[in-house]
Amino acid sequence: MGDAEIIPIGTRGKPGRGTGTAPSSAARGLAPKPRTPARKTSASAPTPADAASSAGAAVPPVDPPVAPSAPATSDDAAPAATSATTTRELHPLRAIPTSAWLSAFQHAALEVFGEQWEPRLAQFLAFLRRRITGDYVVDEYGFDAEITQRFFMAALRPIAQQWFRIEVRGIDNIPTEGGALVVSNHSGTVPVDGLMTMVSVHDLTGRHLRALGADLVFRMPIISSMARKGGATLACNEDAERMLRQGELVGVWPEGFKGIGKPYSQRYKLQRFGRGGFVSAALRTGVPIVPLAVVGAEEIYPLVGNIPALARLLGVPYIPITPLFPLLGPLGLIPLPSKWLLEFGEPIRTDDYEAGAAEDPMLVFDVTDQVRETIQQTLYSLLMQRESVFR
Repeated sequence: MGDAEIIPIGTRGKPGRGTGTAPSSAARGLAPKPRTPARKTSASAPTPADAASSAGAAVPPVDPPVAPSAPATSDDAAPAATSATTTRELHPLRAIPTSAWLSAFQHAALEVFGEQWEPRLAQFLAFLRRRITGDYVVDEYGFDAEITQRFFMAALRPIAQQWFRIEVRGIDNIPTEGGALVVSNHSGTVPVDGLMTMVSVHDLTGRHLRALGADLVFRMPIISSMARKGGATLACNEDAERMLRQGELVGVWPEGFKGIGKPYSQRYKLQRFGRGGFVSAALRTGVPIVPLAVVGAEEIYPLVGNIPALARLLGVPYIPITPLFPLLGPLGLIPLPSKWLLEFGEPIRTDDYEAGAAEDPMLVFDVTDQVRETIQQTLYSLLMQRESVFR
């Protein structure tokens, strides 16, 4: 290997390593045809290579003549231009005609908005324009009727109808117009019963139930804004009376956190109804009180324990422990699909009382106890009628 001679690439080398002799006719037949056509020669003038080949003598290689480059004519350039144009026309997006795009858009709109997709699409675009330009109404409490109806109710409706399968009774006891106060029991560890009552009343009467919420609801950053837009306001006599005088349908849950945070062993046993502030508001405004009993909410999050130390640290009434939470983590937050029954009782009139009746504590206590007993007896009656918890 040390004596090997290195031959530079591209040199002719020495005999035995490419001597430069002309290739045979068989080897020439394997070479690719030149793109430029060969010049025609006269039959009476044979080339030197043909003469040497016929004589059997070896001749030195002769380089083929190079044809001068001719300028491209219009005929030569036409195929290339045609090929480029064809490639552009066959692009996947450009090959789809405009009519096909319009047909696909109409079909998609039909699937999303139904047969009346054109007016619905127009309504949706008008809604977007109003939200962007700020051309919508929000009342003094922050209630946004359009957002509530189009989004909040639309999101809660499938849960009420398909998950809890709510059955409503006595809906005729709710006045079709004018102020009224709906008083309900409270349960479920999380106040889902208030949301389900709001969507049920809206779907069956067309009226918005304006809920009175606890202070904690309006101290939470995101929840407070959503509650305001959904029609809720602080549970105080001033706001309640002002709404009732304005002819609103107001909902109140007098048990408060004592109702939704009670153990599962005390389910459907009403807690104390506060000091009767809701009765005073009804007496001052002269609106009827409609008692409401809700069965089914107690079973969505069966409360079997509490962590009071952690609750005090976080500033919340309780930290619930259920059979599924926190054992299953986020999955434990999914409510159980219990069967719900809502029954609205006969309205209790307050316009027959004399002026100043709201200042009589004994009268307020008697009316409060009457409302509480009505709801408790209705709960017992519904529990006897319910076949099972989940159907």
